[in-house]
Amino acid sequence: MIAQTVLPFKLEITDDEITPHAGLAVFGEFLRALDVPGLVDRELPGPGSGAGYAASAHVLPLVLMLHGGGRSLEDLRQVREDVGLRELLDLAEMPSADATGDWLRRMGAGRGQRGIEEVNRQALRRALKPEETTDYTLDLDATQIVAEKEEAKWTYKHERGYMPLVGHLAENGLVVGYEFREGNAAPQAGNREFIERCAKEMPPGKRIARVRSDSAGYQAAIFNWCEANGVTFAVGADLDAAVVAAIGSIPAGEWRAYQDGWIAQTVHGMNETRKAFRLVVVRRPVQGRLFEEEAPHERYKAIASNRDETAEETVAWYNQRGEASENRIKELKIGFGMERMPCGEFGANAAFFGIGVLAYNLFVVFKRDVLPADWRTRQVQTLRWRLYQMAGKVVHHAGALVLKVRRSAVALLEAIRARSLELARA
Repeated sequence: MIAQTVLPFKLEITDDEITPHAGLAVFGEFLRALDVPGLVDRELPGPGSGAGYAASAHVLPLVLMLHGGGRSLEDLRQVREDVGLRELLDLAEMPSADATGDWLRRMGAGRGQRGIEEVNRQALRRALKPEETTDYTLDLDATQIVAEKEEAKWTYKHERGYMPLVGHLAENGLVVGYEFREGNAAPQAGNREFIERCAKEMPPGKRIARVRSDSAGYQAAIFNWCEANGVTFAVGADLDAAVVAAIGSIPAGEWRAYQDGWIAQTVHGMNETRKAFRLVVVRRPVQGRLFEEEAPHERYKAIASNRDETAEETVAWYNQRGEASENRIKELKIGFGMERMPCGEFGANAAFFGIGVLAYNLFVVFKRDVLPADWRTRQVQTLRWRLYQMAGKVVHHAGALVLKVRRSAVALLEAIRARSLELARA
C-alpha cells in the first residue's frame, strides 16, 4: 500500500469546542477585572441606534486581537470565529471587521478621539497609583509609520505615512502621552507643548522630573520649561554653527579618553534660553575608506544637559534611551501591529493608534501586576508563544463552563486568575 501522507496520522472532525487561544482568555478576564469594557463604554460615544454595538464591543476584540498577534482588521475574524474564546469571555455578539472599520471612521471624525484619550488617561492613572515611585523620566520620540494611503503625507524620510510622537515613562515602560501626526509633521514641532501635556497626565503625587530626547528636543522653549519646573534634562544637540564653535573652543587639555574616543564638556546657551546649560561632547575617530584621498575624519556627538554630574554619567544616562524609548516604541509598533494602519482616513487611523497604545499599556500592567515575576521582562511575542497561543477545550459540566488545558499549564492559569480577582476587588 502506497503512503498518502508524509507522517502517519489521520485528520478527523470534532464537534468539541476547541480554542487555540486559551491563554488569551485569562488576559480577557484581566480586562474585565480592571473594568476596561465599562471604562470604554463610559467615555466613548454609544451606538447610534438600538441595533448598534456598544463601544466596548469594538474595542475589546481589537485589544484581544492585537495581543494575540493580529495585524489588520481582517484578523478580527479569528476572534469572531473562536467560539470557545468568545464563550469564555461572554462575547455573545461581536461586530464584523467591516463594522469595526466603519466604527473607527466614526470615532476619528467625531468626539471619539477625545474619548479614547480619556480611556488611556484613566488607565494610565490607575496603573501608576500603586507605584511607590513619585519622580519619573519622560522619554519622547517621533516614529515613522509607513502607509501607502492616498491621503498620507510624505515624511522627511521620503515615504508616505504618519509621524506620531510618543512619550514613555522610563521607569515602567508605560506610554504617558501620544500624538498621532501627519507624515509631513516636523519631528521637532510642538514638542514643548507635548511635554507639558504629558506632565499634566500624571496623577496627584506623581511628576515628570526628568526629560530625555534626541535632537528634535534641542529647543530653547523645552530647556526653559524644564528649568522653570525643576526638571532635569539630557537632549541630543544639533551640530549647528554655534555648537560647532563651542566644541572648537574646548581646550585640547580638557579632552580625556572615553571608550573608543574622547570626552569633554563646556557651557553653552542659545539666544532664547534663560539659563546656560552644559554641553557634553564625545569625539570619536571615523575610519577612512580604502583609496580615499582625504585623511580619516572625526565625528562628534553632543548632549545638552542641566544635570549635576560628570560628563560620563550624563552620556551613560542619555544612552539609556535606547532601551527605555526606542525599544519600547519598537514593541508598540511591531509587537502590537502599529507599524501599519488599517484605514484610508487620518482620523480613523488615529483612533486605531490610540487603541494600540491602550493595548500596549494593558500589556505592561498585565506583566507587572498579574504574571509571575520572571515574566516581567518578556516581550509580547514570548507571551503569545508561551501563554496566549495555548490550546484549550471548552465544555459544559454540571451546569458550569469549564476550560480544559494541559496539566502543566493549570497552575499558571490559576495564579493569573487569582491575581485578576484581587485586582477586581481592590
